[in-house]
Amino acid sequence: MLVIAENLNIRNADYMGALKKKDRKAIEAMAKELAAKGADLVNVQVSADGSGDEDLLPFAAEAVQKGAGLPLCLDSRNAAALKKAVALCEEPPIVNYLSADEKNSEELLSLVRETKSNLIIRALKGTVPATLEAKLMILEDLIEKANAADVPNERLFADPSVVHIGRGQGQEHLLNAHESIIVLNEMVDPPLNTVIWLSNITTGLPKKLKTSVASAYLCYLAGAGLNAALVNVKDEELMKAVYLIKAFRDDVVFSPADLA
Repeated sequence: MLVIAENLNIRNADYMGALKKKDRKAIEAMAKELAAKGADLVNVQVSADGSGDEDLLPFAAEAVQKGAGLPLCLDSRNAAALKKAVALCEEPPIVNYLSADEKNSEELLSLVRETKSNLIIRALKGTVPATLEAKLMILEDLIEKANAADVPNERLFADPSVVHIGRGQGQEHLLNAHESIIVLNEMVDPPLNTVIWLSNITTGLPKKLKTSVASAYLCYLAGAGLNAALVNVKDEELMKAVYLIKAFRDDVVFSPADLA
């Protein structure tokens, strides 16, 4: 299970404050903490819509990379900003994300191909599709586009898009995301990777329930073969679930002391 720290996002007031001030040392310290908490990569987000990313994304990427010493997941659809930020990465990052809504898909795919970056392809077209069939249709189309641009499946991370469990047909959405991962693992050849943004499922829930709901769902998806997840690595109980998933997969040597 690849752990992508989702902590440096626009909802993090301390991070956004440091970003506004261009406080490099503060961002480096935040990134260093995420690495110590167990992140394998760090997701870097600087805006909700890509505005200002040309300036801030390269700055944040450089600071986070220096602080964490880890690969990056660059959360922007702004191709100009991504081009600047990718050039600063010590190893190919994950570009987060390409959906069916992107008007500059050719530009993004060209960048991913030329820099040998990885790419999250997301089941999204206007809104998150509610059915298994709709999710898979969008992802199939994005896989074809990526392959046509010479981006191989091994560098793709398919995101079935999860929504919060309390929203409308939330439970049905979460079940369809689970089924999507099973189908993608069984039917796509050559194989690709799968990923989700875990905290999306707990939006709106009471704080005391978030960790248990997120942990249970992550284990549920791990059983379907999930490869990676964007998670809050500062949530100690959640990271215990991550550790156990890795132990059950024989990715780490289990020790009771690690859970103490």
